[in-house]
Amino acid sequence: MQRPLVRYPNVYGIDMPTSSELVAHGRTVEEIRQLIGCDALIYQDVDGMKKAIGSLNNDMSGFDASCFDGVYVTGDITGEDIARLNEGRTGRGRGRGRPLAPGLAQRTGKLRCDLNQPVDKMPSLTPPESPSGLHPDTLAVRQALPRSVYGEHSEALYLTSSFVQPDAATAARRFAGEEEGYTYTRTSNPTVTSFEQRLAALEGTETAIGTSSGMSAILLMCLGLLKAGDHVVCSQSMFGSTMKLIGGEPARFGVQSSFVPQTDAAAWQAAVRPETRLLFAETPTNPLTDLCDIQALARIAHDAGVLLAVDNCFASPALQRPTSLGADLVIHSGTKFLDGQGRVMAGAVCGPRSVIDDKLAPLIRSAGMNLSPFNAWVVLKGMETLSIRMQAQSAGALQLASWLEAHPAVARVYYPGLASHPQHALAMRQQSGLGGAVLSFDVRASDAASGRLRAFHVIDSTQVCSITANLGDTKTTITHPASTSHGRLTEEQRQAAGIGQGLIRVAVGLEHIDDLKNDLARGLDTLT
Repeated sequence: MQRPLVRYPNVYGIDMPTSSELVAHGRTVEEIRQLIGCDALIYQDVDGMKKAIGSLNNDMSGFDASCFDGVYVTGDITGEDIARLNEGRTGRGRGRGRPLAPGLAQRTGKLRCDLNQPVDKMPSLTPPESPSGLHPDTLAVRQALPRSVYGEHSEALYLTSSFVQPDAATAARRFAGEEEGYTYTRTSNPTVTSFEQRLAALEGTETAIGTSSGMSAILLMCLGLLKAGDHVVCSQSMFGSTMKLIGGEPARFGVQSSFVPQTDAAAWQAAVRPETRLLFAETPTNPLTDLCDIQALARIAHDAGVLLAVDNCFASPALQRPTSLGADLVIHSGTKFLDGQGRVMAGAVCGPRSVIDDKLAPLIRSAGMNLSPFNAWVVLKGMETLSIRMQAQSAGALQLASWLEAHPAVARVYYPGLASHPQHALAMRQQSGLGGAVLSFDVRASDAASGRLRAFHVIDSTQVCSITANLGDTKTTITHPASTSHGRLTEEQRQAAGIGQGLIRVAVGLEHIDDLKNDLARGLDTLT
């Protein structure tokens, strides 16, 4: 039997085949009243309900018995009506047919529900979809699944591994992908969906898929798009773990990779082969903040008929939207700026449905790289403040970079917001006029061994900055890339990437800038 359309969250067509789908199922009259926000409810069995509706609303006609097991709210029911209907009630209805408390007869509003009205004319408790053309700052706060029937203001956290199905046939259709609906959290979850919708809205992509971490997002992209015999071109200045993954694991399965200078578009072009399927860039890079011209790489990729993926972790969609510059896919480590407080691991791939839904979603369902609902909820809330954090942290980073550039113990500062950065103009054009919140600098040293000792001295002298390899936190972090984020690379790979032993990376948080300057000065001013 074809299931009728829902006419109201607590009112269904009389052909409703199952009771478990009704708002009344398993709840008391008072619970239902509070849930839907009406003034009063009258619970009857079918015969009593027919009689009650007929006595209160003369417009009702032809109301036939059905398998309906729930609650109707009809017309403007007054206290007098309730008192009259309470007379002689038998208490049927599995204990929920008790007389209504006197307080429930006090009307605070009206809930009209005419069962003869067309479905498309029925009122809706679901908020309307957001208007089109909203600013990304608004989408960061508002984009999510519609509220549940409880009307929660903060997005709901659905901590469940699976979802109960109304019947076996529906379960079969949903597991077969023939009908939308949640089945198992490894496949999808409402909280994760809200995270995906919000991130996709910020990046301007059709959709997104959440993963357990940023590295799992990269792995998902590679497994979903590459096969034996394929070739991928990457920057040689990328995050150390990314280089290790791309250059190592896929090679075991016959996927080849080439690493080229980040800023040299001609080198990217020269590396493309007939078997190339993907160009993968990170901009700015970790930790030297090298940029790539996304538009130039997009032209190279598309002329060759391949995809361009951009890791947007450092800039975030608050500063940079790669797809607006021609990229096809955007990779995220939600662990960083999207969360913003260093609380959870998360990742995502954003892009067109033809890639995300058709190639990556089936893989994540089998491989289990999915994002947990709790982590999704934390990052979902973090994105609400992404824009204001990125603006404040970028401003602090620029001040700190300018101060470091003038310090006699510093050999060089790497920060796109500085006019001395070789790609400053590109950064201002591509990153909304801001340099981001991450900078690096080389301490002056005579050789690599001395550089390592001097860098360690500066790091160990800090009392405010946190010595940790994570970034994107509201707390400023400091680390030695050559021995942490890029520690697993060979010395040759580090040299090619420009990662020296005297390099220090600072991810600027929200502390007062004077405290950060004083903290770094403790070590820099005492170098001998």
